[in-house]
Amino acid sequence: MPVGTSVHEKTFALCESLNYREWSGYYAVSSYETTHEQEYNAIRNAAALIDVSPLFKYRISGKDATRLVDRIITRDMRKIAVGQVIYTPWCDERGKVIDDGTVSRLEENNYRWTAADPNLRWFRQNALGMDVEIEDISERVASLALQGPTSGRLLASVAQADIQNLKYFRVTRGTIAGVPVEISRTGYTGDLGYEIWMGWQEAPKVWDALMEGGRPFDIHPAGMLALDVARIEAGLLLIEVDFRSSKIALIESQKYSPFEMGLSRLVNLDKARFVGQAALREEAKNGPVRQIVGLEIDWPSVERLYEKIGLAPQVPSIASRVAVPVYRRENQTGKATSTTWSPTLKKLIALATVESGDASAATALEMELTVEAVRHRVAATVVTTPFFNPPRKTKTPIA
Repeated sequence: MPVGTSVHEKTFALCESLNYREWSGYYAVSSYETTHEQEYNAIRNAAALIDVSPLFKYRISGKDATRLVDRIITRDMRKIAVGQVIYTPWCDERGKVIDDGTVSRLEENNYRWTAADPNLRWFRQNALGMDVEIEDISERVASLALQGPTSGRLLASVAQADIQNLKYFRVTRGTIAGVPVEISRTGYTGDLGYEIWMGWQEAPKVWDALMEGGRPFDIHPAGMLALDVARIEAGLLLIEVDFRSSKIALIESQKYSPFEMGLSRLVNLDKARFVGQAALREEAKNGPVRQIVGLEIDWPSVERLYEKIGLAPQVPSIASRVAVPVYRRENQTGKATSTTWSPTLKKLIALATVESGDASAATALEMELTVEAVRHRVAATVVTTPFFNPPRKTKTPIA
């Protein structure tokens, strides 16, 4: 049975819908109101506060901390400065992704590592013979994501920290309501945003300070349904939906390499040895057989399907995580794994796995769409992700 996070009493008081889901053993709000539209609008037009404490969190420290991190991840940790955060996958010995997450270099040999799934055993297996301490701090450190175009000014008004000049994917220390916090300019929305890390017991104080100080900035608490739409617009993949961890995949086709996930830029094959390096070098020579891409669905073709049966076009406001076939002419080339209507772009978009020969931008495909229990195909075009990429996401200093 799930349990509440450190701010559960705060979120429960605000959750009018009582719409919850389980996330890594914790209660997570799906939507605070009966629909999530206002929460989504807060992410894109104001400020949204999201409890992301259920993330798995690890502290890696000691003389060999950098050596261990560098052995596991696909990126070159020795090029990452103190105060920098990176997004990275890590693989098994066959080059298939186990998980992805962020690694923050807090000090020379002190890291905070986040993951979607538990990874403690994997980290310890790779640390044999090293002078390193690996701590699971998931239940000791809480995390709140403050996202949206007004989030920077809001945070600058309540935090004793240099928010104005905090660069994209950097981390700094400060206080909020007297609580020591670490603030990283990161998030899962593809917008200007921050993640705030603090002691588990003190998170309610930080929540209250952000909600109270956020009133002039139109702050709203946001749940997982709004976050799901935003992350698809940002082209961000979700484990067990768009790809599956190689540790729990049942068949080979469920396993993905970083190249198949469109993360080749995050694979440094020339760095020191890391897990999966040999397999990834081989794949790099031949190229991946499939790739995750973005799709834009042709809206007029959707409208025509509904017009034929006398209905107005209907698209669920909730993002779909149900995989549907994708075709190139008469042959199935893959599957769409995450599909949503983008309120900002006014487009129906999807993340899909397709054969590499069909992965180039502007390639014409078809995606299955069911209308009144009848399966149809609608035109779709391969596009480069992210679908939505506002300049404010990376601009420094913040506007």
